[in-house]
Amino acid sequence: MELVFLAILILLMASALASGFPVAFALPGSAILSIGLAALSGWIFAGDPSAYFAQGGPVQWLTAGVTNFRGIYWEVERDTLIAIPLFVFMGIMLQRSKIAEDLLVTMAQLFGPVRGGLGVSVVFVGGLLAATTGIVGATVVAMGLISLPAMLRSNYSKSLATGTIAASGTLGQIIPPSIVLIILADQLASAVDQAGTARKTLYRETTGSFSMPSEFGVTSTSAGDMFLGALIPGLILVGLYMVFILALAIVRRKVAPAVALEGELDRRFMMRVFVILIPPLTLIFIVLGSIILGIATVNQAGAIGAVGAMIMAGYRLKEGQKDAFYPALLAILCVVALFFISHTFSTNIRNIKTAEDAMGVSLAALASIGLIIATVWSGWRTFKIDNTLRGVILETAKTTSLVFIILLGAAMLTAAFRSFGGEELVKNFLTSLPGGFWMQFVIVMAVIFVLGFFLDFIEIAVVVVPIVAPILLMDPSANITAVWLGVMIGLNIQTSFLTPPFGFALFYLRGVAPPSVRTVDMYKGVVPFISLQLLALVIVGSWPPLVNYLPNRISLLSDTAPPPLNPRLQSCIEQDLFQQYAANEQSLRNSINEVRSLNTGFLPKKFQSDLRDGLDKAKSIFELIDKVKSTGRIMDAAAVEYRPVHQEVRRIQRDIGRLKSEINESRNQINRIKRTPDADQSQIEILGSQLAALQAEQKVLEASIPSDWGEVSKKFKSLQNTHKIARRQYQQAADSAYEPVRELIEVIEAFPALQEVEAELKQITQAISSNNLDDISVKINDATKLVRRIPGTSTLSSKLSSARRFTRGRRSDPEQVKENMEQGLKLVADDLAWRKQASEEILDGLRAYELTIRNNIGLRQQARLPRDKAIAVASCSSVHQDLSLSF
Repeated sequence: MELVFLAILILLMASALASGFPVAFALPGSAILSIGLAALSGWIFAGDPSAYFAQGGPVQWLTAGVTNFRGIYWEVERDTLIAIPLFVFMGIMLQRSKIAEDLLVTMAQLFGPVRGGLGVSVVFVGGLLAATTGIVGATVVAMGLISLPAMLRSNYSKSLATGTIAASGTLGQIIPPSIVLIILADQLASAVDQAGTARKTLYRETTGSFSMPSEFGVTSTSAGDMFLGALIPGLILVGLYMVFILALAIVRRKVAPAVALEGELDRRFMMRVFVILIPPLTLIFIVLGSIILGIATVNQAGAIGAVGAMIMAGYRLKEGQKDAFYPALLAILCVVALFFISHTFSTNIRNIKTAEDAMGVSLAALASIGLIIATVWSGWRTFKIDNTLRGVILETAKTTSLVFIILLGAAMLTAAFRSFGGEELVKNFLTSLPGGFWMQFVIVMAVIFVLGFFLDFIEIAVVVVPIVAPILLMDPSANITAVWLGVMIGLNIQTSFLTPPFGFALFYLRGVAPPSVRTVDMYKGVVPFISLQLLALVIVGSWPPLVNYLPNRISLLSDTAPPPLNPRLQSCIEQDLFQQYAANEQSLRNSINEVRSLNTGFLPKKFQSDLRDGLDKAKSIFELIDKVKSTGRIMDAAAVEYRPVHQEVRRIQRDIGRLKSEINESRNQINRIKRTPDADQSQIEILGSQLAALQAEQKVLEASIPSDWGEVSKKFKSLQNTHKIARRQYQQAADSAYEPVRELIEVIEAFPALQEVEAELKQITQAISSNNLDDISVKINDATKLVRRIPGTSTLSSKLSSARRFTRGRRSDPEQVKENMEQGLKLVADDLAWRKQASEEILDGLRAYELTIRNNIGLRQQARLPRDKAIAVASCSSVHQDLSLSF
């Protein structure tokens, strides 16, 4: 019965959308009606409102709805949704202030004399507007009103002109900042949690281990990562559009002829190009650059964009007047001043200690006030001139409300879909497909592409993604990142604006196109660009680093980069280091021998022993690396034959697991019927025969597992463990080789600090008397704190603690205090003697050796990866790794 109500849910939603009922009410309405019908039917026919639910019941669905509502509006973790109204405001403000119109006209004049140049200028401006507005409707309408008449007057093909404008207007959905990417990041955040739980369950079921290694976890994403990941694919799409137009202009000259330049390319024209082009490019650089460089979060960047757009609108609306640029110039001066002040003075109000600090804070406050004045000034202009600000705020409120209402409605629909077992049905269908992950992925992409013919991008993002994303993300055979999946879905969703019959870009363009342009011309025009979008989808899908590299690089080079000890980084770090070891083995061996030849006989035995052991470990590194490589080669060779067997057995086991779920459900149905007063025996017999058939099918599947599977699996796991142990031995040897050298250098370099402590201890010892033990206790305590900051002084610290114990209570004894302090002074003298000799004789050699091994043998012990290693690891980790043989 659950499938019946699932079908009712889908039919209700499809009927409501097809009838033109508002999406914001069609999604939750379908869920409410189907849930209510299922609960009522269960209460009437089975005496239990939850009888016809696969998971939970109406109460659980209602609870999920409340949770989703609270999650969207109150959870701090989902605060990236705040960026939506900010970027919408930014886009509409630039549109209403006619900055987009200026860009189109100027770029058309600049590129027009080149064959196909007018079309290229439309794509170029479309890319710029995508990075500043991201509002498809406004962009298409603006370009349709301004560029389409010019292209038609220049004898451009109607299909090429309309296709170029419609396709360029949709670039805002993939080029950041994009509302689509923000919504996808929000949806994928919860999908990652579900996928991570599912992968842990899979690991526990297949290996018997309750703890899955963290490097096998699902990689999460954020709106900032999505922006970074989509940047290169978006530029690739722009490049494909331009290449297509230029190639078509060369092959078929009549479809995209050159346009004669109106006027001259003189200094005045180039100055106009500069004034019109530079501000939007600067705004793009500031908004995206602040995210990429880690200066601002997505929300903060959205606020910067909104303020920047309002300042730009402030001078555009006063174009031609003497004071047009005053607020913009004031804002620029204040921003430059703030940049200079923050790099020259300490502007932390809590840490004001000197007059210079106070002056820095005062100057920063003045510059901030100036920026506020410039912003308010520009805002007042947009408010007074043509009522621009009111219109922008109204449109922003409408768009944002629509997005959030659809988010809530989709969450209710998804919860209903899960309640009726729809998610499990989709999962069983996808996992049962031959071809593994890639077949599942292709099917999902195809479904999203087809849905794009009928649904808007928001409906697809919030309805389809929560259902299919956890299934795709949890698969360890591909181990894709959430960023890559989000960008792939974003590229696919972008086609929904162009695909007839409900391509919204086509509707927008049809509304402003002249009657001479037929709808058929528009349909013909978008077909090549849809093909180019699909080609971009194939390119990005075939080469994941196009998406993954930039987020990885920024993450590993940021101040919050994970340390080299992070388990996720080990494989790529070792891959890079092993190449370095192979190239520099002899020089590393020479460095080890040079340190071994140093005179270290005067060092305390502990340091001598630790240094000697560290050098032995460093020398063994090369043999351990050979062992790691050889065990890896053996494991890879064995994997060739093992992989197909493993995949087949895991497929059979998934089918068995699905049958077990169906068997349990059949038993539950039988038990529910038996509990009813008038149990239908015929129905029980039918369900009993179905149960017997399922059990028989389960036995057949269990028998189809190869008889030697246990032995084959055990043998391969043994190879995996051998390789894992070899890697662990190498890592432990590298850590043990570096730590003693670093520790010894720190101890030797603490010689001046220990000299200062010696002088302090002498003063304390001389001041000891029977009448001032309380003061002595305080002084010894302070000295002990200083000593504990100096490496290699644990024995001295213990002796000072002993001395302090004899300054208090009944055990107070000045003689004992003095005796312990004198013993402490003797320890200090001995330490200073060998530390001084070490600093004169061996410190330079130890430093040179530590510098040599710091970024190879000692890399794991560093706080962060050096730049060259971070870039290498970012490149390596951008490729998806198959983890299936570990599951």
